[in-house]
Amino acid sequence: MRQARIKVDAREGAAVYHVMTRTVNGERLLDEVSKEVLRKQLWQIADYCGVQVVTYAIMPNHFHVLLRVPRKVLLSDQELLRRYKVLYPKPTRYQTTQLDVIRNNLSENTEDAVAWRNKQIALMGDVSQFMKLLKQRFSVWYNRSHQRYGTLWAERFKSVLVQAKSGVMTTMAAYIDLNAVRAGMATDPKDYRFCGYGEAVAGRAKAREGLCHLIQGAGRSDWNAAQASYRKTLFGTGSSPREHRSRLSPEQLQKVIKTNGHLPQHEVLRCRVRYFTDGAVLGSREYVERFLTAYRISTGRRIRTAPRPLPSVTDWGDLSTLRGLRRNAFG
Repeated sequence: MRQARIKVDAREGAAVYHVMTRTVNGERLLDEVSKEVLRKQLWQIADYCGVQVVTYAIMPNHFHVLLRVPRKVLLSDQELLRRYKVLYPKPTRYQTTQLDVIRNNLSENTEDAVAWRNKQIALMGDVSQFMKLLKQRFSVWYNRSHQRYGTLWAERFKSVLVQAKSGVMTTMAAYIDLNAVRAGMATDPKDYRFCGYGEAVAGRAKAREGLCHLIQGAGRSDWNAAQASYRKTLFGTGSSPREHRSRLSPEQLQKVIKTNGHLPQHEVLRCRVRYFTDGAVLGSREYVERFLTAYRISTGRRIRTAPRPLPSVTDWGDLSTLRGLRRNAFG
């Protein structure tokens, strides 16, 4: 079962994915300028594909995105044109002429217009197409800017299907936003420019929209209340990073696990948790079981597995994954 091909049950409405990809050989290729270009392209491609970036983190050798992918709906020609133009904010003369041709074809509903519509729709509302387009466009820019050629990314990408439930999504979002803290690049994610929370604190409307939807649900946008709630997930009770900064080394964490110890969740989120990148599905036990049932029915395959509860190193609630990880699950 390929991670990128896991699909949400239609009853769930929007699918939520945590996607992550690394640079080739894990090389630290992304400097500040490259991160900024990737950040801008991330929002641009999300707008074109009709998906919502809940939060993200761009690091020197990889990036994470928590993505809501709504069910596909019929789009008007006007909306398709608007999204298409998003890809070309500074069109060349050729691109401007091409756009005029597309408009004329659409107005006359020619065969070329039908083909163009189908091509655009196929690229929208799909996590695989979103990641493919984002990585391709950034690779073209990066190679041209750095006088290089060849692959930039080490792999296709990893994805975890996340239950569209506030508590589950908030835990995953906090894990993503804390990337810079785990890497020692910041003590508070609000001070790291290239993550969703840092961008939201800086006043970016789209970034705030994603986190408000995460905490408060659709249609609500009380940023101050959403931020206060989210910081409790990031830092535990209270909001000061100095009071809640983790000093656990990977060795100390393993010792806690082996002795069946217990830690606050915000401490564990400051450590690497592979279940969030390699668990395939993350949600309640009932949610993971429902996914397994739907997968068996749709493929006719028998899967010898069952939902795996996360190790009780902290209070995860009913959080389970599809894949059990035997080695280096935490670190």
